[in-house]
Amino acid sequence: MTSPQTKPPVQPSVSPRYLPLLVLLFVGSGCAALIYEIVWFQLLSLIIGSSAVSLGVLLVVFMGGMCLGSLLLSRVISSREHPLRIYALLEIGIALFGLLVLFGLPYVGGLYTAIGGAGVGGLLLRGLFCMLCLLPPTLLMGATLPAIARWVEATPKGVSWLGFFYGGNIAGAVFGSLLAGFYLLRVHDMAVATYVAMALNLLVALAGFALARATTYDATRAEPTAEDNAIPRDAWPVYATIALSGVTALGSEVIWTRLLSLMLGATVYTFSLILAVFLFGLGIGSTAGSIMARSMAYPRTALGWCQLLVMVSIAWAAYSTTSVLPYWPISPDLAISPRFLFQMDLLRSLWVVLPGAILWGASFPLALAAVASRRQDPARLVGGVYAANTVGAIVGAALASLVLIASLGTQNAQRVMIVIAAVSSILMLAPVFSSDTGTSRIEARSALRVGATLALAAWLLWTVAPIPPLLVAYGRWMVTWIGRHGEFLYVGEGMNSSMAVTRLANGDLNYHNAGKVQASSEPQDMRLQRMLGHLTTLVPLSPKSVLVIGCGAGVTAGAVSINPMVERVTIAEIEPLVPEVVSTYFSEHNYDVVRNPKVHLEIDDARHYLLTTDQTFDAITSDPFDPWVKGAATLYTREFFEEAKSHLNPGGVITVFVQLYESGMPAVKSEIATFLEVFPNGVIFGNTHRGGGYDVVLMGRAGQTPIDIDMIEERLARPDFGQVAQSLREIGFNSGLELLSTYAGDARSLRPWLVDAQINTDRNLRLQYLAGLGVNKYEQAMIYSQILSFRQPPGDLFTGSAEKVQMLRSGLLGY
Repeated sequence: MTSPQTKPPVQPSVSPRYLPLLVLLFVGSGCAALIYEIVWFQLLSLIIGSSAVSLGVLLVVFMGGMCLGSLLLSRVISSREHPLRIYALLEIGIALFGLLVLFGLPYVGGLYTAIGGAGVGGLLLRGLFCMLCLLPPTLLMGATLPAIARWVEATPKGVSWLGFFYGGNIAGAVFGSLLAGFYLLRVHDMAVATYVAMALNLLVALAGFALARATTYDATRAEPTAEDNAIPRDAWPVYATIALSGVTALGSEVIWTRLLSLMLGATVYTFSLILAVFLFGLGIGSTAGSIMARSMAYPRTALGWCQLLVMVSIAWAAYSTTSVLPYWPISPDLAISPRFLFQMDLLRSLWVVLPGAILWGASFPLALAAVASRRQDPARLVGGVYAANTVGAIVGAALASLVLIASLGTQNAQRVMIVIAAVSSILMLAPVFSSDTGTSRIEARSALRVGATLALAAWLLWTVAPIPPLLVAYGRWMVTWIGRHGEFLYVGEGMNSSMAVTRLANGDLNYHNAGKVQASSEPQDMRLQRMLGHLTTLVPLSPKSVLVIGCGAGVTAGAVSINPMVERVTIAEIEPLVPEVVSTYFSEHNYDVVRNPKVHLEIDDARHYLLTTDQTFDAITSDPFDPWVKGAATLYTREFFEEAKSHLNPGGVITVFVQLYESGMPAVKSEIATFLEVFPNGVIFGNTHRGGGYDVVLMGRAGQTPIDIDMIEERLARPDFGQVAQSLREIGFNSGLELLSTYAGDARSLRPWLVDAQINTDRNLRLQYLAGLGVNKYEQAMIYSQILSFRQPPGDLFTGSAEKVQMLRSGLLGY
């Protein structure tokens, strides 16, 4: 290696007094980047779906673009260019692409939905589509830190400033994630959030240009040679370590998000809190690591100790999420306002996530200091380390979300993370390297470190406990069910969600998903599920082909399948594990629908399936996750209902489940008003429990044909409809007339009640924010009472014999 005497070192060309100002610029840049990330993920998930596979593709492309940007900048742009001017131009480019994605995505999305589909080919198309949309802006984002790195000296003290820049960037990201999740997208929409991010980019760019004019930069200095920029032979273990650190960081974040979303409720607010805490820890760690790197003699050793403590932090998080936090005596219904629950949720997120995040944040500046060489191009130095860390993060996120949790469960997935952290620690603590030969040797002291690390890892692996079945079943309500839950028949963790099946003392079965009972054989749930199925197939004139959105316990699909006029049933289910579970435990209640030869399963996000299929249906019924579950609101938007309407054959019918419990008035109004805007002839049927409101069924029709009471009664009297009639009797309806007597209102009667309703659209996804605020409320009786107070005679909605119509009207008067 060339000695310092042979070639003068590259000196920094800026006064250190300006460096703190760059930290502020990176705060603004980081804030804008996280706003973009949240907006882009929401926009793209509307097109390619919200499944783990789709989000995995999104994450890989997003982070891959940043990785490429960090590597390519130093190879494309000469170091003679003023770093601040380059940085400002990158910020302007990011703002322009932000605007282009916002307005151009609907047009590009139309091309994707025209050719996209399922299978490997569809997956590749999703990846290419995301690359087309995200690669240009993420390349620029990834290049910002290497660009500004050329303003500092490539020494441990100099590169410590890069850690401060990185920390400032993360501090801005924390604010951006909270600003987007709790205000911009809750109150405004994706367009406003994009404009705010663009304004931040432009302000940062203007400040960058101003600093470039106020400072001097030696544009004639010699560029580092290929030999200067070559990675030393003894630096490869550092790159491997920081890559493995990225694997454990993003892999653990995925696992912890799964566990904490069960514990706190899988709302958009929970995800924003977890992300903010993770970034907050990275920022603290990066700042602390930068301070240590300025004067530390052995940054490699410190990096190794950080990775060893990462093992401990992963085990701590596993212990906390399985054996401590779920048992805290916290009942969500005691909070008089959501903000008090947010405070508690923030505390629990800090408890789990913060220790590991601090250590991962500290690892980055320590890795920079460990490989820094005075004659290197700082842009290549930071670009290489950043790229290695990002590649590891991509692998970790994809490995945990697509493979480990589904195949091994969260318990063993965390054990895998501990093993990887142990390997990364050993890489730094064990060998002693010779910079002259590039070889390494193990000394007695190093052997002791390896032995101690392996022993500690073995003990930590043993301490990781399985997820409590009660947490899977009841989520944030777990502590209230201790000592009074039923028998657990099944507990499993799939690619997208965790689920359980329990049997109560009275023999009723409960199907749990997303930390709550989603379906059951209890009377009120059986009534709703079969109402959905039977209304969907009894009202249309010829219900030959039916789409069922969401398998759940399969009861709704089963009710659809037993109609003798139905020839084909397509079930769109996002979680591959669900059909297997319900076919085993709920076959008695769902008529073994999964194994029915006329039933076809599509394992895909329902929105993605509907956007990419050219099939049309005589009827569609939708029973997705609760709208407060992140991602579920995309199945309640105006655009989705319009897409569903376009897939209905003439005379077709669509039904949608709307829960009144665990929801607030604004959320229910939003769901109903959005549906009725697309289906102005829409009808509401009510499902009551113990004399009060419980949930409702919305029905829309492709056409103005009234509901024929006589036709429904004639069908139910036919021998081939005997199973359908029996199914209705089991839930308390002895005739079609009694089923239709659950009529609770229509668009005309509810117009005054919905005057202040917020329409849920693709651009605002308002429902998930409204529903997230009402997730712990039980106001179903009051909400349903208000709906009924606006009910008017159904007019010409129903047709049939005068006697039947009069009987229906009489029944409504006493309903």
